[in-house]
Amino acid sequence: MKKKSIWFHYSLILILFGTIFFRIYSLNQREHEAYVNRLASKTEIYIEGESAPRGRILDTNGKVLVDNTLVERIVYHKINQPSFEEEIEIAKQLLEIFEVEEAKEKELREYYALKNPNIVQSLVTEEEKKLVEMRKMTKEELEILKRNRIPVEALQELSHQEKMIAFLYHLMNEGYSYQNKIMIKEADSKQVALIGELNIPGIFIDYGWKRIYPYGELLKGVFGTLREGIPEEYKDEYLALGYSLHDIVGASYLEQQYESYLKGEKALYFVNADKSLSLVKEAKRGNDIYLSIDITLQQKLDDVVKQTLIKVKKLPNTEYLKENYALIGDPKTGAIRAMVGQRMLENGKDVMFQEISSNTFLSSFTVGSIVKGASHTVGYLNGVIEEGKKMKDHCVKLYLTPQKCSYKELGYLDDISALKWSSNYYQFNTAIRLTGKQYFYNMKLDADEAVFQKYRNVFSLYGLGSLTGLDIPNEQNGQIGKTMSDDLLLNLTIGQYDTYTPVQLLQYIHTIHTNGERYALSLIQEIRNEFGDVILKPDSRILSKTNLDVHYYERIREGFRQVLMSGTGSGYISKSISAYGKTGTSESFYDSNGDGVVDTKTISSTLAMIAPSQNKLYSLVLVTPNLSHYNGRKDYTAPFNRYISNEMADYLLSYSFS
Repeated sequence: MKKKSIWFHYSLILILFGTIFFRIYSLNQREHEAYVNRLASKTEIYIEGESAPRGRILDTNGKVLVDNTLVERIVYHKINQPSFEEEIEIAKQLLEIFEVEEAKEKELREYYALKNPNIVQSLVTEEEKKLVEMRKMTKEELEILKRNRIPVEALQELSHQEKMIAFLYHLMNEGYSYQNKIMIKEADSKQVALIGELNIPGIFIDYGWKRIYPYGELLKGVFGTLREGIPEEYKDEYLALGYSLHDIVGASYLEQQYESYLKGEKALYFVNADKSLSLVKEAKRGNDIYLSIDITLQQKLDDVVKQTLIKVKKLPNTEYLKENYALIGDPKTGAIRAMVGQRMLENGKDVMFQEISSNTFLSSFTVGSIVKGASHTVGYLNGVIEEGKKMKDHCVKLYLTPQKCSYKELGYLDDISALKWSSNYYQFNTAIRLTGKQYFYNMKLDADEAVFQKYRNVFSLYGLGSLTGLDIPNEQNGQIGKTMSDDLLLNLTIGQYDTYTPVQLLQYIHTIHTNGERYALSLIQEIRNEFGDVILKPDSRILSKTNLDVHYYERIREGFRQVLMSGTGSGYISKSISAYGKTGTSESFYDSNGDGVVDTKTISSTLAMIAPSQNKLYSLVLVTPNLSHYNGRKDYTAPFNRYISNEMADYLLSYSFS
């Protein structure tokens, strides 16, 4: 029994050693190559190139609005780890070709420390050096201590040339050693030629890209800008998506909104043993974005706005007129076809213009009676307007408040003619009834938040006081008045209190056309990949509904039709064109001397209308701030919007939209 036990243990030991020897043999012979390959793959280094060219931005007809163009760059690449002295010599040679900015203080300290190691070494004590030996301080901490102790005076003594050399040295050593370092992002032909002649070690010419705008400044404010480097507030989000800290990203508006589609795929390189790079995969341009904008229409509207500004500035009371906003849209879908904002800059006899199209969704204005279609909706929904019933237009006098009237006595009006002649009294009477009272002279309304909210809730269903859903970041919502009083409630009903953006007015007239369905405004038509395949085509989105019966919308549209035919908007468009719309005049306040304080009461003018073109309806919105004022010798307001609406209506009558 005992012998069997011993042999059993011997057998186990033999089996164990046999297994070990077989495994060693297998590792050294059979699996050696596989492990070597696996180890090699772990030590191989691949890096990505610079940000790839972005996708283009095109109009609805495929005309390129934003593109990329190649630029030649001066680039440095380290080969076999050059010394500090060698790289300083390279920097000196580069300064013979171009100049750069001076290095910042941190960069100067690094340069000074590398150039004067003995001086810098003396800036720390023996005790501090021993702390490193005792591992109570790291070498890195000691080096930082040295650099921080370099006297500022020593840095100031460096020449301008040395400070530029220090900056170039910083560029040459920023990031990983095997990465290309861009010395000049856009070199001119002379600089490129000199680089070829001088044959500076590690310096060569390669190609980058930059954005170009074939139509100049047109819509540039809406396209947005790019920035090199991820914004701090988005750092974690972008890094998680595979970005590098110094990537080029969209910084505003369309470039920012559609960053994930516009950005391209970077090139991939293999890092060779000598730190040179071999291309593995080429860069790929980003996707193309097609806008709903029609650039031909945009150009026409932009030119009409500019010419009208020049023309009207010669008329009386236009001292404070500076700018105009104009929009053309598709009332059925919410698509924007043209988006103009122009500010006139006068410099003696020279006239220049500043493109401010982004203000159509960033700036808000007091818009006046244009909102009365929404005010009528409040009355209809709450049963305080009786269709067809006439009342005599006159003034309203509330307690402790000056009387408020229409612009003239308008006689007897019903709900349709009240819109035609833009009766203020009709809207005041609606608001008074909404409080549960009947008007009498010098009355108190005791208007509370609930009454204000009834108006604002309905207004927001039109986009007045609510975001339009425009596919662009940072859209503004206008200003909602915080103070509540009887007088301000009446002002609210006629567009003299809260402020609204031009794009909100566009959505408002669209919603009247679609019987209360509020479609989101949009600039994007579709997105296509490099092969031209559509990868995204946004659908029209309904944001809200007023739930007002179609019958009442027919009455609002009839009132608006009469506005343009023979009412307050008579002359804004040919009577032969079947159009409807509403004008607005508002009192505004202007900072006349630029001291940050509004000091002058001015008059602003608005228009929103819908009219036919050759093949479909279009909407037109005009906002002209500070068109006139009350300090002139004559009571005159130039017909600015009338000039534009007439010219554009005639032009668009035969225009075929895509």
